[in-house]
Amino acid sequence: MNNNLEKTMTLIERDAQVYPRFARIPYYPLVVNKGEGAIIEDFDGNRFIDLLSSASALNTGHAHPRIVNAITEQAKRYITYTAAYMYSEPLVKLGEVLADITPGNYKKKVAYGLSGSDANDGVIKLARAYTGRRTIVSFIGAYHGSTYGALSLSAISLNMRRKIGPLLSDIEHIEYPDCYRCRYEKEVVSCSLECMLAFEKALATYCPPEEIAAVIIEPIQGDGGLIVPPKKYMDYLYKICQKHRILFVSEEVQQGFGRTGKWFGIEHFDIVPDILVLGKSIASGMPLSAIVAKSELMDALDSPAHLFTMSGNALSCMAAYETIRIIQDEKLVEKSQELGEVAMEKFRGMMERYQLIGDVRGRGLSIGIDLVQDRHTKVGAREAAAKICYRCWEKGVILIFLGNGVLRFQPPLVIKREEMEHAMNIIEESIHDYLEGLIPDEVLKVSKGW
Repeated sequence: MNNNLEKTMTLIERDAQVYPRFARIPYYPLVVNKGEGAIIEDFDGNRFIDLLSSASALNTGHAHPRIVNAITEQAKRYITYTAAYMYSEPLVKLGEVLADITPGNYKKKVAYGLSGSDANDGVIKLARAYTGRRTIVSFIGAYHGSTYGALSLSAISLNMRRKIGPLLSDIEHIEYPDCYRCRYEKEVVSCSLECMLAFEKALATYCPPEEIAAVIIEPIQGDGGLIVPPKKYMDYLYKICQKHRILFVSEEVQQGFGRTGKWFGIEHFDIVPDILVLGKSIASGMPLSAIVAKSELMDALDSPAHLFTMSGNALSCMAAYETIRIIQDEKLVEKSQELGEVAMEKFRGMMERYQLIGDVRGRGLSIGIDLVQDRHTKVGAREAAAKICYRCWEKGVILIFLGNGVLRFQPPLVIKREEMEHAMNIIEESIHDYLEGLIPDEVLKVSKGW
């Protein structure tokens, strides 16, 4: 990256006059001007390898020609006409392919929205209507969005909750299984699913299972630190849901559409959920979300219980339809798995060289690099993560951190292997710079993160 940021800083100054601080989590001064594949360019001509994919919303990369063409051709016909009152071929075409690629060999229906947030709100409505129950179980560390229902499900940031209550009632939060920082100090070989026993105790003492409508879980907890639960935990949770006729909801907004080396994250656990929540990469950057569920479940609500003027709009649906075809034609699910293995091996090699890295975990191209102050205490190294991400940006790589110091590695699935390996080399150089004390404290005034 060159040192010229004149146009970038001018735009950021203008931004401060019109855009509220509650709507952005700052990391470094980047204003995107254009992008192609896994490369983006700012207004001063600086180029970056993108390891964020616009918060995992661009699995097919920036400005994929087929996506641009699909949007353009649809816009020439018509941009949208609300599906709240009329019918739409793009909506139907997309619904058919979503029903085909999602887990479960039963008849499905698809409801649309504009973001993962509103999809999670819709799940709360559907679960309560279908079961006649009120309680929804979510997880500590979960991020499901910013609308009131999604925010009520989330348990990741106090700043999301301050000053705006009351939130939805009858939402219970239980701990997400974190094997790296097990609160019961168990190793994998000695684990008896103590974290699940805590949930069972809740069911026996203060949370009647016959009043629970649904359990909503991220198959990999994304913004909570890219935490992968053990399969035996997911199996046991699923059995509890089946035993008590509780709906099992897989929240795939961040992990879906090939991100983890499978079409959907829940497929790593051989579980067929009752409901899937989709968003982010579904339409390669166009605003769209979807709820996919059994037809009889979808029929539990009557109109207009969950509809939006622009939901299922023609432009977004055609972008999503083409997104799925690109993932299939370019074998991006397989590529995510293959490149993910390369990346994991590289990061585990770094972990052997640097005590700063406490854990490397993930599936496919959804990887968390957990930085710690001390490997014994496992206290997160948040300042280190902030400085390293800032230095990566200075060297031409877009990387952010989560929580107390987890580097979020989620490049577009179309990234070239040489681009990815070059970016990982820059990450290692930035770690070295941090350990040598070469990154000043001043960057912490800019790189704040969650």
